[in-house]
Amino acid sequence: MPHIDFLGEQRDRLGECPLWDERSQSLYWIDSKRCLVHRLTPTSGDRRNWLLPSEIGSIALCESGRLLVAMESDIGFLDVEQAAGEVAFKHLASVVHPETRMRLNDGRVDRAGRFLVGSLKLAPATPVGALYQVMHSGEINTLDRGIRVSNTLGLSPDGRKLYYADSLSHQIMVYEYNPVTGQATNKQVFADTSDLGSGPDGAAVDAEGCLWVALVMKAQLARFTPDGKLDRLVDLPTPYPSCVCFGGEALDTLYVTSLSDTGNTIKTDDPRAGRLLAVRGLGIKGLPEARFADQH
Repeated sequence: MPHIDFLGEQRDRLGECPLWDERSQSLYWIDSKRCLVHRLTPTSGDRRNWLLPSEIGSIALCESGRLLVAMESDIGFLDVEQAAGEVAFKHLASVVHPETRMRLNDGRVDRAGRFLVGSLKLAPATPVGALYQVMHSGEINTLDRGIRVSNTLGLSPDGRKLYYADSLSHQIMVYEYNPVTGQATNKQVFADTSDLGSGPDGAAVDAEGCLWVALVMKAQLARFTPDGKLDRLVDLPTPYPSCVCFGGEALDTLYVTSLSDTGNTIKTDDPRAGRLLAVRGLGIKGLPEARFADQH
């Protein structure tokens, strides 16, 4: 049985996108609604946060040591070495959304250092979102369209499979992904979470190539094998888990963010909601997070 701990008393409104930085041995994550980037260094207990000018969809590690931040429509770099209380943000690119009440959401760096990020339409959700690919030059390519709520981005260990979901469809899709060209083709259904009682939210791929997915409406994590079969369910002591990543010195701790008030469909006074969790004892290791190629 895994051992699960809450890390601190802090409750995020919309905790998302945990990332383990193996260089600093620290964990980054966001509170999207409060426009905050958080960092926790578990060995020292040191915590920092940075307040940005708009809601945040996702973050990514960079080769330079900065963070890449996707906000409502702007994507740029956050210098995490600035003095406490200071925020240094350098713009890289912007997405032009086709409608109002849209923002960027889940993001992930591919093995070649490109940033993949999807968009969502706030309620009423309509299929006007897209999956974008951001290059180090700031050039943006569109990989897919017709999405309501972009989520579940992940890549296989060899970088040749791309996982992605429209959470409201309850289907996780898989594409053949070319790590050299960045093309995504042959889209197929990888897994359907309808019978699990929740749409898929944030995800992480482990060292065995299995996909871990937060079942946001069921207080569970699901692990799917590379052929799409459900392998394991893990119950969590928080009602709305949102995203996962592997971290810790041996990459064998699964960190989980959660929700308490999305300003949209979820709001709860449950004191466990919105808190950060660490799941240990799974017997599974993760992979180091890929970094955005901002030094090319």
